Amino acid sequence: MPDYTLRVNGAQRTVRTDADTPLLYVLRNDFELNGPKYGCGMAQCGACTVHIDGRAARSCVTPVSSLAGKAVTTLEGIGTPDKPHPLQKAFLDEQAAQCGYCTNGMIMAAKALLDSKPNPAVADIKNALNGNLCRCGSHNRIVRAVQRAAGVKA
Repeated sequence: MPDYTLRVNGAQRTVRTDADTPLLYVLRNDFELNGPKYGCGMAQCGACTVHIDGRAARSCVTPVSSLAGKAVTTLEGIGTPDKPHPLQKAFLDEQAAQCGYCTNGMIMAAKALLDSKPNPAVADIKNALNGNLCRCGSHNRIVRAVQRAAGVKA
């Protein structure tokens, strides 16, 4: 098995694994980053969303071998408990996380939206989050959280 050196949350990390190992498995099992969740394993639910070079991507279908020279950012890389990202704080303030399983994907998709469109309309928010599934029905609170975060500078 080869070694792969990845840039994750600003730090170089090395893992020995098969080329086709999904990034999600490396993040959770080898690097102990639990923000991205395993949901469907087919890039359809969004629970595993991370940013690769600033763009939202599904880590469950991204082979680790495809990441040479690319920056990976997980939920843990955008804020801390002491200094949460405005989206993380907004999700807390709006109580947008009911069971919490979709929260990682919702926040990471919303961050990609706000990075490219700082003042989105509600339709933009709903469109950006359309590929992320929430089983609890927290959709309205999630949209309000994104709206709240849009009014705060990151």
